[in-house]
Amino acid sequence: MKKTWLAATAAVLFACSSASFAQWAVFDAANFSQNLLTAARELQQIDNQIQQLQNEATMLVNQGRNLTGLPYNALSQLLNTLATTNQLIAQAQGLTFNVAQAQATFNRLYPSSYGAGTSYAQMVQDAQTRWQTSVQALQTATQMQSQAAQNLLSDQSVVAHLVTQSQGAVGALQASQATNQLLALIARQAIQAQQLTVAQSRADALEQARAAADEAQAEQVRSRFLGGGSHYTPQSVNFYGN
Repeated sequence: MKKTWLAATAAVLFACSSASFAQWAVFDAANFSQNLLTAARELQQIDNQIQQLQNEATMLVNQGRNLTGLPYNALSQLLNTLATTNQLIAQAQGLTFNVAQAQATFNRLYPSSYGAGTSYAQMVQDAQTRWQTSVQALQTATQMQSQAAQNLLSDQSVVAHLVTQSQGAVGALQASQATNQLLALIARQAIQAQQLTVAQSRADALEQARAAADEAQAEQVRSRFLGGGSHYTPQSVNFYGN
């Protein structure tokens, strides 16, 4: 009985060691290396995907910055500044800036010549109206120049704010908006310069026209004094009844 148990035990141990040896003997090192390389490649792909996601996240953040609007808008201030000079032009007295009305008034007040039937009273009234028109035109030009000088202070403030906003822009949209507002400021100044030129040229033209009309009036007065163009004949004049 004892011998039989020992023989069975020996058989089991032999079988187990044979199985272990068999398992150790069938280990495939090449297959293991291939599996390890595959796992490393998959891990690299995962790292690449993570990096790609990070790049996409950074791109989205940058896009968000590029779409961020400028927190400063000078357009209303520029329009208000321009409105001040527009108002001065609208309030201009004397010869209007309306083309049709200005032409009619000009033809009446600044004739190239006066007819023989024009009364002295009418010529005097026209001369006074021309003088007033010239004074009003000069007043408008002076007011325009004064307003333009005041606008310079406002423009300096706008430029300072826009340059600061442009230098601190977080994205392309803010930089573009700052640039557009700077261009709007330049356009506003160009319009103001045109308005100044119009007002000053108007005053100069009216003064020249006044001088020409006064000369025509003086010619008519002189013609009447000379008796329609004949030579003047001296006559005796009695003073105090003598």
